[in-house]
Amino acid sequence: MKGIHLAGVCAAALLLGASAASADGISDGVVKIGVLGDMSGVYKSSFSGDGAIAAVKMAVKDFGGTVLGKPIEVISADHQNKPDIASATARQWIDEQKVDMITDLTNSAVALAVQKLASDKHTITMATGPGTSDLTGKACTKYGIHYGYDTHALAVGTGTAVVKAGGTSWYFITADYAFGHALLKDTSDVVEKLGGKVLGNSMAPTATADFSSYLLQAQNSGAKVIGLANAGGDTVNSIKQAHEFGITDGGQQLAGLLVTISDVQSIGTDVAKGLSFTSGWYWNTDDKSKEWAKRYAEVSDNAAPTFVRAADYSLTIAYLNAIKAAGTDNADAVREELGKMKIDDFFAKGGQIRKDGLLIHDMYLLTVKQGGESKWDVANVTATIPGKDAYVAEADSGCSLDAK
Repeated sequence: MKGIHLAGVCAAALLLGASAASADGISDGVVKIGVLGDMSGVYKSSFSGDGAIAAVKMAVKDFGGTVLGKPIEVISADHQNKPDIASATARQWIDEQKVDMITDLTNSAVALAVQKLASDKHTITMATGPGTSDLTGKACTKYGIHYGYDTHALAVGTGTAVVKAGGTSWYFITADYAFGHALLKDTSDVVEKLGGKVLGNSMAPTATADFSSYLLQAQNSGAKVIGLANAGGDTVNSIKQAHEFGITDGGQQLAGLLVTISDVQSIGTDVAKGLSFTSGWYWNTDDKSKEWAKRYAEVSDNAAPTFVRAADYSLTIAYLNAIKAAGTDNADAVREELGKMKIDDFFAKGGQIRKDGLLIHDMYLLTVKQGGESKWDVANVTATIPGKDAYVAEADSGCSLDAK
């Protein structure tokens, strides 16, 4: 009986040891990062696409290609801007391919769906492309991180600057899905708080080719400012068509609420000159940023060093450092480390990820110029917006993790 008892104790000890071991180190022998983005649609060139994949892979290479002695693998897929396709892909990645972290998630409707699904499966998401502040507000999750910007920060930056410069009446052209709705609300709140008025709004489907009817409504409204609550190809098309129709020559001002330097290149600085917009980073603000942009161009077939691609790189390094600090890729341990660390790199100076998942860091107000020194030198930084002013206070975000 004594022998049987000892055998049972040994077996129990072995099981306990195996359980403890599984909580440490790298599960499945590999850290797998999934880049789930818009690889073929309106956000491909500015936010997502091959440029996002290149930024993540560049970070993995710079990190050394391994963490805790195990390889790091990057996989990718096109969600086609459809939440159902994105959710099905994320589920398959997590359940079958054992993906540890999902990033990019350009398109707010996609991001909201995937963040909820991934959190239910105890998987970290680190969204860079989507804008809706709901990701860290009413739709926040324990494992969801929003890294780079949100609609509130865009509204504070551009909305405040335009209203204070005399743009006190607004008409919006809005992308008709979660991102556009959030940007419309956040910017309207800023305009009205500063004493301005919102005279109207037109909802436009994503990937609209002809904005003439929406621009005509905006022109007829008599608003001083036409706020473009859209992004990517939709922003490019609406600004080009507004120029063709002579709207800005007629005295109305365009406010691009989410613009990247690649958008400016597509529009042309002659058309976009004087346009102000808010960005989470700009490539020539300091030597570290310039050095990163130069190296990124070499590995990305000269893709634009947009703030979203810089965020893709920064978050990958932060995530891998969190695994290293935790000694495991366990999502709870890694998320705890991400909340502890200061993210102080070329992208986010003194950045901090709050409990609600929002990365707090400085934003920049840019104004388009002509005659830059290089292809991407399209704007001047006209103001720095401290993170504490750019983002909504955590107590007011609407996130209630304790209830989730």
